[in-house]
Amino acid sequence: MPKSAENAISEFRVLGSTGERVSPIGLGGWHLGLPTVDEQLSLRIVRTAIDRGVNFMDNSWDYNGGASEIRVGKALRDGYRDKAFLMTKIDGRSKKEATRQLEESLRRLQTDRIDLVQHHEVIRFEDPHRIFDPDGANAALVDARSAGKIRYIGFTGHKDPRIHLHMLEVAKENGFSFATVQMPLNVMDAHYRSFEKLVLPELVKRKIGVLGMKSMANGIILKSRTVTPVECLHYALNLPTSVVITGCDSMEILEQALDAVRTFRPMSASEVQALLAKSKAAASHGEFEPFKTSSIFDSTATHPDWLGEEPQRVRQLMPV
Repeated sequence: MPKSAENAISEFRVLGSTGERVSPIGLGGWHLGLPTVDEQLSLRIVRTAIDRGVNFMDNSWDYNGGASEIRVGKALRDGYRDKAFLMTKIDGRSKKEATRQLEESLRRLQTDRIDLVQHHEVIRFEDPHRIFDPDGANAALVDARSAGKIRYIGFTGHKDPRIHLHMLEVAKENGFSFATVQMPLNVMDAHYRSFEKLVLPELVKRKIGVLGMKSMANGIILKSRTVTPVECLHYALNLPTSVVITGCDSMEILEQALDAVRTFRPMSASEVQALLAKSKAAASHGEFEPFKTSSIFDSTATHPDWLGEEPQRVRQLMPV
């Protein structure tokens, strides 16, 4: 049997309450646009992944100055678009800025419809209020959904699980339900400021699609020398995730991800505890999860202009 057939994904998961069937792993978009990754290689990674059953494509408006979206747009030509569940993210908090970024994403991705658009980097307690302002970003996404430009709406963040819970509550206060939530889920998270312990049960209860990310924290977790890449992926796959998004900057790393899915079996409680025991000491202070403890991973911290203007009603309260 050819390796491509043997190692193809055959079992899919349901994306929350949407009914969409998605691959257990998703292809991260950030790595695909890196200057160190040749464009032709990135196109090959995307198409090979889809040929092998990976249908969930992650991306963001701000990845690599737009190069990630442009490359995926090229890769999805020639019939590949219809095989992919396409997701991207926007940083805009105002309706005007969110609309601008979304239109740019549509052009780069060479499509008239994006399956899932998520509010990116909800990492501040004020973000939910800006997003759900009458002139905020969610109004732009709801309009785009009504116009058929997007199908589902979600949000992402990597800083603090309490901010995720706050976002869910502000959404509820505004009569809105998210289709998906993306967050760090890994063997270190379980020990420190845990999204798994605080947010995951709430998402399962509300039937919101769970998108796991940073299973290896861009390789930083591996530097702890406590776990292997496949153990990291197996741990995340064992959680009630719809998709575990993983970055691939080479064909070898893609093969590793596909192999992790092929070899995955539901883990027993004792297997989970053994894995967590190996990572506990290294994880206790967040050293190997710098996206929680520093601003290094916060794109909008270095580009606050991406967020757009504060709501007018707030600006009117300020003294002249």
